[in-house]
Amino acid sequence: MNLYFRLFWMLLWRMRHARRIGFLEVSRLSFRAWPSDCDINLHLTNARYPALMDLARTFMLAEMGLLKAFWQRKWLPVVNASEFTFIRDIKPLSKFNIDTRVLGWDEKYFYIEQRFVSERGLHAIANVRGLFVCNGKKITIDALLNAVHYQGETPQLPDDVLLWKQLLQAKKQQNQ
Repeated sequence: MNLYFRLFWMLLWRMRHARRIGFLEVSRLSFRAWPSDCDINLHLTNARYPALMDLARTFMLAEMGLLKAFWQRKWLPVVNASEFTFIRDIKPLSKFNIDTRVLGWDEKYFYIEQRFVSERGLHAIANVRGLFVCNGKKITIDALLNAVHYQGETPQLPDDVLLWKQLLQAKKQQNQ
């Protein structure tokens, strides 16, 4: 229930007052760790991170001015893979931000970095690999880039993301 309240609050209030960012700029969404977000160890439970990240990626699309256009096209985001590095805990009632940005893309996927940050510093970093689909069919990277009116160069993916891609490919090949 907590996440539905956050979703409705974001849709009804925060998105209406969202600043506009460019396609490769950082989006920042603020949260507070409510007691219902925390586990018996009295910190944000690991299961809550991906759910909050979903909200932050949606907010990023809104800040880019793309959310409404994508909904009208019936383009739906799909996460293909994610990886997390937890650095320090987030305590109950603490305020924190999720900084979200597009790192780059390849022939099939977008790569997004999400950082959990507070006045105590960096708490977690997650990389997400995803794509958009419509009626069960993948939207091409070229179609997405045209929809967002991106004319720049393709950013070079960071070395850690390139290594992660190799790991994902190796896992896929081992399990075929």
